[in-house]
Amino acid sequence: MRPIRLSVHAKEQLPYRGIEEDEVFDAIRTSTWETAKKERLQATKNYLYGNEWNNKFYSYKQVKPVFVEEESEIVVITVYAYYFNKEVKA
Repeated sequence: MRPIRLSVHAKEQLPYRGIEEDEVFDAIRTSTWETAKKERLQATKNYLYGNEWNNKFYSYKQVKPVFVEEESEIVVITVYAYYFNKEVKA
């Protein structure tokens, strides 16, 4: 697999969305890729969370990086996070 690089935007958004870099890399490396808008790709992975986010307790966190596959690397454009108390399919 090609090296994965976070865009400036993606890297800046991680702390605001409660996401760790390792989660982004793991989601891309281990999840099925799907098509996203604007000829981009996305991967979705659920993690056990068991913590508070924005003053509310959540059992699960879903990480969804949106990226492009270039010739020499994978570039992450942005990353979304969703928080749940019921397990959902990735």
